[in-house]
Amino acid sequence: MTTPAGTPIDVLLVEDDPGDELMTREAFEDNKIGNTLHVVRDGEEALDFLYRRAAHADAPRPDLILLDLNLPKYDGRQVLEKIKSDPALSHIPVVVLTTSAAEEDILRSYKLHANAYVTKPVDLDQFITAVRQIDDFFVQVVRLPRQNG
Repeated sequence: MTTPAGTPIDVLLVEDDPGDELMTREAFEDNKIGNTLHVVRDGEEALDFLYRRAAHADAPRPDLILLDLNLPKYDGRQVLEKIKSDPALSHIPVVVLTTSAAEEDILRSYKLHANAYVTKPVDLDQFITAVRQIDDFFVQVVRLPRQNG
């Protein structure tokens, strides 16, 4: 099954910076697409959400993951590697959304099968625009796989 274009999706934001979380929420709300944004604040909580453990036992399977690289507990690279090496999760598109513009982070993320790498703009308006463009692309343009359960 796939999502029809324009269908609201579940997005998992893995972000430890409250300011970046707030800007991402604002971008989603301004876009008025109706996607559900779920937020976890570290790599361990991201894996709990994805594997429906502990406080996230009833979590939905996300259709898209926005992943920061610099996270406490497990960093984003470790989370990305776990997602893309698990057959039950590997189909979920992962957009690395991070402050790092380092070539080695970009290359490593793609080697770990990230679907896209976006460097967070420092300017608030540019940040909101970038998140909106990601949202538009994955909701309006791309067909996403849907998984039952």
